[in-house]
Amino acid sequence: MKRKMILFAALLLFLSSCAPNFGGEEVVQEKDNKEQKAVIPKYNISDSYYRIVLPFKVSGARGEVVEDLNTRLDVDEFETGLMRLAQDRFSPEEYLFQEGQYLDKKTVKRWLERKRTPSQLKKEKMKPSENVGLNPPISDNGTNEEKNKKSPIYLASILEHDYLVKTSDNKVKLGGVVLGLALNSVHYYETEQGYPREVKISDKVIEREGKRIAAEVLSRIRDMKKLKDVPITIALFKQAPKSSVIPGNFFAITHVDEGSNTIDEWQSVNEEYYLFPSDEAQKNHRDDWLKFNNFKSDIEEFFPNYTGVVGKALYRDDQLQQLTINISLPFYGKAEVVGFTQYVTGLVMEKFPDYINVNVYISSTGGPESIIVRQAKADKPFVHIYQ
Repeated sequence: MKRKMILFAALLLFLSSCAPNFGGEEVVQEKDNKEQKAVIPKYNISDSYYRIVLPFKVSGARGEVVEDLNTRLDVDEFETGLMRLAQDRFSPEEYLFQEGQYLDKKTVKRWLERKRTPSQLKKEKMKPSENVGLNPPISDNGTNEEKNKKSPIYLASILEHDYLVKTSDNKVKLGGVVLGLALNSVHYYETEQGYPREVKISDKVIEREGKRIAAEVLSRIRDMKKLKDVPITIALFKQAPKSSVIPGNFFAITHVDEGSNTIDEWQSVNEEYYLFPSDEAQKNHRDDWLKFNNFKSDIEEFFPNYTGVVGKALYRDDQLQQLTINISLPFYGKAEVVGFTQYVTGLVMEKFPDYINVNVYISSTGGPESIIVRQAKADKPFVHIYQ
């Protein structure tokens, strides 16, 4: 019996050592009018990221953005770009991040629908109160091509991020909400015969419709009891066509004070992605295009076999902020990977100015081989070779 008790005590000790330890500060968070314990992580991996309240609470609309947007590139940029823009109003030093908790999947899906005409409402046996689609109605008359050209779908997705703030009594509360509205630059549809068709939407129309939809979204958000008085930021995102190899970009943002129901002004967001090498990059950013081409030429000179070197550059206010480079090579041994990674690391430090972030991902047919990260103003890069 004594031996069993010792074994049981040892088991408890083992289990307690395996229990989650978030290593942070315990706080109290309210949910559904109940107080729950939460943890603020002690360490932040970068000033560019928010600390996330644990345990992680997934959004009620989780997965909706992935379903709605054209490419994985747009999905990633829509989310990370929205967090980047939020920092101008909600500092990572003061605010904590949480996935959106107020717009659930059902609500988002209904808002993304087309508005119904009276005859469509009757046909579908819908109540007027259910007719909440933010996209324009489609006519009952004409061919599919005629109707879609006249009334393309503008709004592709809605993303909510919540920002929490710690209070003096060791609690966290909602400090602000940031909403992203993803808008189509191309509307895709099919003819009655099933042939794919598309309608390009001009930047002028995208901006006009985006601002119209944003005003309606704000009105609906203010009707929600828990969001009646919080500060709200809304950002407009133009998603790229399905065939694009670079993501879309945010182009406008507005900040609404707590309690306000109106949008007083919009600010332009001058962000854009460029593919390197490309004719567009050569035309609009020739100096950076030359630096990249010299970098690419040096790699191809070092490695005699086929080399694929492609860059994705983020510009803000026409200044290069971040360059992500993917290099694909036919490696035949680990020593070759090490030598090549060392060589590329030297090129990164020499060829690109120190005020930009440079990320290099080196891969082969077998998968990822190494990664090089050079943060802006950093004396040394971070280099990792996968084992």
